[in-house]
Amino acid sequence: MMKLAIAALLAGSAAAFAPAPQKASSSALSMGFESELGAQPPLGLFDPLGMLADADQDRFDRLRYVELKHGRICQLAFLGNIITRAGVHLPGDIDYSGTSFDSIGNGWAAISGDNAIPSGGVLQIIAFIGFLEIGVMKDVTGEGEFPGDFRNGYIDFGWDSFSEETKLQKRAIELNNGRAAQMGILGLMVHEQLGGSIPLVGEM
Repeated sequence: MMKLAIAALLAGSAAAFAPAPQKASSSALSMGFESELGAQPPLGLFDPLGMLADADQDRFDRLRYVELKHGRICQLAFLGNIITRAGVHLPGDIDYSGTSFDSIGNGWAAISGDNAIPSGGVLQIIAFIGFLEIGVMKDVTGEGEFPGDFRNGYIDFGWDSFSEETKLQKRAIELNNGRAAQMGILGLMVHEQLGGSIPLVGEM
């Protein structure tokens, strides 16, 4: 099952890096995707699977939204992996039977194995993610300025005080961090199956 998850993540990460250097179709060029945020050196417009062939702006925005979502999830996953492998855990127990947080395995072992999160905890995590997906982590009010803008007229943190140049820079940073995290968590998953140790991460 773990190998299937790795294969799926590998396919998804390949698709996530929106747009291509090959003969980008005339429709893609006419839409100006080669100048979109994230199309940058050395790859430029990178679309190895041709997902933007004959795509319109709505299609591009949908793919960018998915790429951002995957990147945000993978940043959390990578950071969570690094932190728990460093021995940092929540205090106390995860259930009433006395299963402590620091007894939970790292990586895939937290899902499957002798030291996995209790099944009730896994179901609660899935339910919480479903709640966020359906009711929170999306443009609920329709006020989003760009794909992935989930402020919904509520959370701002000074965003509106930034110049347009700074906003583009910060969006590019998030996009690139997300792309790096997708490759990072994929690498950790593969190395976990191979075994051994990784600098800064430790024993897999």
